[in-house]
Amino acid sequence: MKSAWKPGLLLGILVGLWILIMGLTGWYKDPALVSVFYVVILIEIGVLIWALKKTALENTYWKQVGRGTLIAVLGSVIIFFLSILSTTVLFPNYFSDLQTMQEQMLRQQGRSETEIKAAIDVARVTGTPLVSAIMGVIGTVATGFVASLVVGAFFRKKQ
Repeated sequence: MKSAWKPGLLLGILVGLWILIMGLTGWYKDPALVSVFYVVILIEIGVLIWALKKTALENTYWKQVGRGTLIAVLGSVIIFFLSILSTTVLFPNYFSDLQTMQEQMLRQQGRSETEIKAAIDVARVTGTPLVSAIMGVIGTVATGFVASLVVGAFFRKKQ
């Protein structure tokens, strides 16, 4: 477990920095750039490769998978709090900005006002700081587990 703390902390900090960059640049409001947020997946995979490569000679496959998943869990704790902080304090208009962007995109697609209203109603229910932070945790842990299954196959103690 000791060897998972530093990579978990690094994962949380790097994703937090990316959240900050997305907010400060306003990319999250731009329909053409909003998907750049998913660079967080590459950040997580990069941290897992770095961390699991360091312990490859001492851990078997399942220990590597467990270690990678633990790194994701530890990182997700930091990500949870940074997500809450960013959507409530740093960028308090985050969800209304997303809603405005979604409305514009749906109008450009030629959707009816009824369809737009239905989509916005769904976004209001799921677009809260807590739900967003929880989805970040779920995404981080799920990605960490799946990525560790793959990375652990390449970087592990051969038996």
